[in-house]
Amino acid sequence: MKLLRYGAKGAEKPGLLDAKGVVRDLSGELADITAHTLTPHSLQRLRELDPSSLPVVANPGRMALPWTGCGKFIAVGLNYADHAAESNLPVPAEPVLFTKTVSCMVGCNDPVVLPQGSVKGDWEVELGIVIGSKARYVSEDQALKFVAGYCVINDVSEREYQIERGGTWDKGKGCDTFGPIGPWMVTADEVPDPQALSMWLDVNGTRRQTGNTKTMIFGVAHLVSYISRFMTLMPGDLITTGTPPGVGMGAKPTPTYLKPGDTMRLGIQGLGEQSQRVFAWDPALIDG
Repeated sequence: MKLLRYGAKGAEKPGLLDAKGVVRDLSGELADITAHTLTPHSLQRLRELDPSSLPVVANPGRMALPWTGCGKFIAVGLNYADHAAESNLPVPAEPVLFTKTVSCMVGCNDPVVLPQGSVKGDWEVELGIVIGSKARYVSEDQALKFVAGYCVINDVSEREYQIERGGTWDKGKGCDTFGPIGPWMVTADEVPDPQALSMWLDVNGTRRQTGNTKTMIFGVAHLVSYISRFMTLMPGDLITTGTPPGVGMGAKPTPTYLKPGDTMRLGIQGLGEQSQRVFAWDPALIDG
């Protein structure tokens, strides 16, 4: 299944994308797509529905966050060896973990608003792992059973905040609008091999990133198992798994950063596409 939410901020409705690419309304079946909806029992109930029996949404408009109730947004850094190289950093011996704030999460096509004083905004196409079952000290060979599904993430970053302002990476990762998600969450049964997904990102129509999840240093199963040793993962939690090379910070001969008016387009095989326009600081674009 491809689960989604659509509609204006504060008035989102639950839906799914059927096999023909038509949005169907789930409002008659559930009030919203929440963390509880992502549990195995709830997903099975939705699988038993006949999508053709659900109302067609002719014009869904805004594609919102695919689910609500994400408690933790955990990120993995330097998880592609060639991206570590372009960042002039060694390949990590263990996964590098940091957090993105849940308040940075926005719909897949919502505006990306640069924070005040931003000079080094950057892009990162990444595979997202959505947790569906409580996971604590899970083994790697069992880890994928705890995954509800996968999604596209743009791990938008502010490199000056991340690298030059002291402390951890979190400063440059959790700004408002720095976590576009979606357009939908694809359930794990439709992604037989999460380590075989091509991915790409364009800025202003120019291809910047081309990669494949097969080149991850630490794969999905390893990451779920590893992270569950340090924190309990709950339904609705999200893990973003790192980016392939081609970020603005690594551009040669001169780094290239986002500016107001830029447009990013990105996608992952089988998981859909996103598009965001970049804006200068304007709280109305965040709160409106």
